[in-house]
Amino acid sequence: MLTADFDRLRAAEGERLLDLGCGFGRHAFEAVRRGARVVALDAGRDEVVQVRAVMAAMVEAGEVQADQVCAGALQANALGLPFADGTFDRIVASEVLEHIADDATAMHELARVLRPGGTMAVTVPRCGPEVLNWLLSDAYHDVPGGHIRIYRRSELRRRLQAAGLRPIGAHHAHGLHSPYWWLRCAVGPTNDTNRAVAAYHRFLVWDIERRPLLTRVLERVLSPLIGKSLVLYVEKSLHAAAPEPPARSGVPARVNEMSAA
Repeated sequence: MLTADFDRLRAAEGERLLDLGCGFGRHAFEAVRRGARVVALDAGRDEVVQVRAVMAAMVEAGEVQADQVCAGALQANALGLPFADGTFDRIVASEVLEHIADDATAMHELARVLRPGGTMAVTVPRCGPEVLNWLLSDAYHDVPGGHIRIYRRSELRRRLQAAGLRPIGAHHAHGLHSPYWWLRCAVGPTNDTNRAVAAYHRFLVWDIERRPLLTRVLERVLSPLIGKSLVLYVEKSLHAAAPEPPARSGVPARVNEMSAA
């Protein structure tokens, strides 16, 4: 289940792509299948270990070439990316900025490692559906590593522009998923035994696996109205100088916290 649209990202075969906050690898795996040379990065050890294992299995099965996974998967901090300026042609940062307290520094780091003329897809929870989730349940977001802010589209655009990135497009995704999360928040986000929650989850799994025409039409109709995710596409100018990163009191300008996983 992808949130970013790789065609709108302009991803091409052979390009270098960073999947920041890769989780368990959904965007990284799609990029590899499309022929990109991929680095998947996450702060979580378990996620990195699993993505490495899946990528290794894809190479062993002959589904992709070994050189397509570049460094494979890395555990690192988004506030100090362990890459040189302009390393990547494309970047996906999906559902990660809402977890980072110093999101301005993270955005500047993303802009730094994106090459001039490169594009990036940034996805965050959409404001309207997310507000309702917060109203229904504090436990939805007030947890370690949870969501710490809600972005309006105009605010996300402004902050990315301050990092030297130019918005070039946007859309919403996952219209079928917002009602599921409203339901979960209403009964308790950790209540997996609720019959309605379990039934809706089975429906979403069925939809992801089968992708029937009916739900594809529903998704297309509902996403602009109540889609859970906002996807914003940005481009780094070919000529503009990189803006100065925001001041971070008591913290070095770049912190490399990459560790072996």
